Amino acid sequence: MTTAEFSCPGCNQTIEVNDEMRETILEVGCPVCTTAVSTDDFAEA
Repeated sequence: MTTAEFSCPGCNQTIEVNDEMRETILEVGCPVCTTAVSTDDFAEA
């Protein structure tokens, strides 16, 4: 399972996520502040 680092453009929270979490965040937004995000907000960990 791959991991990526997610950095929220709204609240600047940074967390490591797996593929499933990445897809969920892309669908519903940041888990902390609900800001909409794009694939640009993820970097390979």
